[in-house]
Amino acid sequence: MLKKHPRIKKNDKVIILTGKDKGKISTVLKVDSEKERVFVEKVNVVKRHMKPNIKAPQGGIVEKEASIDISNVMLICNKCTEATRLRMKVLADGSKVRECKKCNEAID
Repeated sequence: MLKKHPRIKKNDKVIILTGKDKGKISTVLKVDSEKERVFVEKVNVVKRHMKPNIKAPQGGIVEKEASIDISNVMLICNKCTEATRLRMKVLADGSKVRECKKCNEAID
């Protein structure tokens, strides 16, 4: 399977488009480009039952973020502060930069 260039990267500010957390704005914690899923801070929180171990000596019920599909989030531009699609722009030195389609501002 071909690996795509990630549209969304770690620490990007995104808005949730669908699901129970629709409309929330938060930052990306982790991107799984192979499965095309993202972990977003305080979004899609699930409860897991944990046995006592070294990390959690008490054990019990732990809340943590579950992944959501990358198509259900949209990047927010830093300049125009709106949800936007991305455009890949090749600079003169040959490097690629993500660019906001609304205000043409470089995001990286």
